[in-house]
Amino acid sequence: MRTEGGGERSSSAIATIPNAISATRILLIPVFAWLILHEGTRAAGIILFAAVAATDWVDGTIARRTGSVSELGKILDPVADRLAIAAGLIALVIADLFPPWAALLILVRDTAVLAGGALALGRRGIRIDVRFIGKVATFGLMVAVPSISWGRLDLPFAPTATALGWIIFAVSIVEYYVAAAMYAGDVRRALDGGGTLGADGP
Repeated sequence: MRTEGGGERSSSAIATIPNAISATRILLIPVFAWLILHEGTRAAGIILFAAVAATDWVDGTIARRTGSVSELGKILDPVADRLAIAAGLIALVIADLFPPWAALLILVRDTAVLAGGALALGRRGIRIDVRFIGKVATFGLMVAVPSISWGRLDLPFAPTATALGWIIFAVSIVEYYVAAAMYAGDVRRALDGGGTLGADGP
């Protein structure tokens, strides 16, 4: 969970480049899911999923640097992130390319964080800021998940991808839950006293 604009002033604009990027990432979700679920195109699906998931910072960064932060973008950006990760994990599990227990570790944490953030925003309209540890953990997982999945196929560098993928996953999932615990404390303090909520990365 994250905001596109942090503390920047946002506009009501719809037709912006960052919003177009977020919308494109959402439109690509059924494409990579379909590719992953079909045996002959799974490698292409993993690559596209990795590209969509790993570029979750692009739309927000462009919005901030070009001064085109919008209210719609604050919704589209995290929605694109969460939908891409959830759809990719579900498709990979169905295709038997990623273990269900590992996918659940990510999805359960994301659901809890999103629920906490929605509660805070609904009750107080508290601004959400990005936590660096969450961004690092998310990036690590978005490298680890495709790497592990790649390793389950008979593709070049499969053993190396598998080993590196699990090492990165182990480190990143710990960081992911540490960030969630920090975020839970921020939510509690913000609901008690109001103000800015320091959230983890997407």
